[in-house]
Amino acid sequence: MKYLTTGNSYRSPARNVFWFSRENPTSVFYAQVCMIVLKASRFGRRGVYTPDRWIQSSLDVVHGIESVGGSFEIQNIRSHAGIQAPCVFISNHMSILETFVLPSLIRPIRNVTFVVKRSLTTYPFFRHVINSRNPVVVGRTNPREDLKTVLEEGRKRLESGVSVVIFPQTTRSLDFDPKKFNTLGVKLAARNGVSAVPVAVKTDAWGVGRRFKDFGKIDPSKRVHIAFGEPIQVEGSGKKEHRTVVEFIGDNLNSWR
Repeated sequence: MKYLTTGNSYRSPARNVFWFSRENPTSVFYAQVCMIVLKASRFGRRGVYTPDRWIQSSLDVVHGIESVGGSFEIQNIRSHAGIQAPCVFISNHMSILETFVLPSLIRPIRNVTFVVKRSLTTYPFFRHVINSRNPVVVGRTNPREDLKTVLEEGRKRLESGVSVVIFPQTTRSLDFDPKKFNTLGVKLAARNGVSAVPVAVKTDAWGVGRRFKDFGKIDPSKRVHIAFGEPIQVEGSGKKEHRTVVEFIGDNLNSWR
């Protein structure tokens, strides 16, 4: 398997795109994603969806975007490679694409899972994939209950050597509003004495659907950007470190736009 993490950055190579894929990127890409999820679901139901298979599914989605003319630019992938302990990855949330792509970037380096909303664990087929990763599951209806769940279940994952990816925004959004970016990720890192790793993503190439949020238009003209920041050791209340995470994400989004 050829990982994207052999170097510290990745940029999609130039390639010829089949004319049908170029003219019909949305339908061609979703056909590929359906096959990827169905295959992963079969493994998940059988309890054999291994880390390597998870990474391969993630890589297949990356190549699926590229196959319809899309491109990626990923920076500082190995920023956290020198950390022996698990860590908390804190990212903005723009589309479902980062959920598919981040495993191929993080899992080759360290064991990891996600904080996910409960509805993802009940999706047809996809539930077998996400549940096999032992995620931290929140309801997104009671912030106080979600805080308790993330801190308790997140602690269990970190103590067992599993890093955690968290999206502190209330929902996916094309715009980054620091006021809606809560401090839950920093609190989780602080309480467990682990590093926080900021992650900035621009993934609007996978649009948000009108009727079905997860099935929006695929726009290959919008390059996918992902950048990992340097690990941050959280001290005290974590207010300063939270500002650092927010500034990292905001600065990257501004430069990409």
